[in-house]
Amino acid sequence: MEILEYRFFQNALIGSLLASLACSIVGTFVVSSRKVFITGGVSHASFGGVGIGMFLGINPAITAFLFALLSAVGTHWASKRKEIREDSAIAVFWILGMTLGVIFSFLSPNYSGELSTYLFGNILTIAAGDIMLLAAITAALMIFTAIFLRAIILIAFDAEFARSRNIPAVAIEYCMMIFVALTIVATLRLVGVVLVMSMLTIPQMTAMIFTDSYKRIIILSAAFGYAASVSGLFLSYFLNIPSGASVILCSIVIYLLCMTRKLFVKD
Repeated sequence: MEILEYRFFQNALIGSLLASLACSIVGTFVVSSRKVFITGGVSHASFGGVGIGMFLGINPAITAFLFALLSAVGTHWASKRKEIREDSAIAVFWILGMTLGVIFSFLSPNYSGELSTYLFGNILTIAAGDIMLLAAITAALMIFTAIFLRAIILIAFDAEFARSRNIPAVAIEYCMMIFVALTIVATLRLVGVVLVMSMLTIPQMTAMIFTDSYKRIIILSAAFGYAASVSGLFLSYFLNIPSGASVILCSIVIYLLCMTRKLFVKD
């Protein structure tokens, strides 16, 4: 196929694979520990960093990560305190990030250009630098998970029990929140602020239809995520529609097909 010969499409395929691996690990923790809406707050808060980065003329990924990190750590810290409700903290970071993002991106001279990419994603714009960043984050995440897998599983399902077993639960939870922020920022160019939460949840939900093993969920969600990414890329190419939205659409279709099979086909 002619499209496969283009470098930008090859970069998109490689970037999709790395993003699927990273999102499968982070997303499995997020879904298992019931922190799905934290990812929504973090992703939308990162848009404030995007706007400020565009306004100041520096790499928006840097400022987006700072905002994402602040919101991820801040929300997790707030969830451990009685004075602040977790959903309220998520709402504050969510609204603040989007508000600052809109204001500063509007004031930026690049307002009409880069804004759409960060909001809705464009996987075909992935460059070598984006792939290297994704590769570094994915490698670090895989190493960290391999070392602390047992502790991560215990924390995801019962953090209090993990603490009673003298596991450094607090430190590991904060590390995972940092990886959440890193993964979200690294995948902004793929699906954008609006849709990035889907990459961290839908493939995992699909995997959970077939297994309740934490390790298998990671493996299956990576496979489902990459299948959706590749399908979405070709759908975007042939129909000339935004790649980020087409990837998420394919992910939802895969989920619905698997759920239908689960409901109507008995093993």
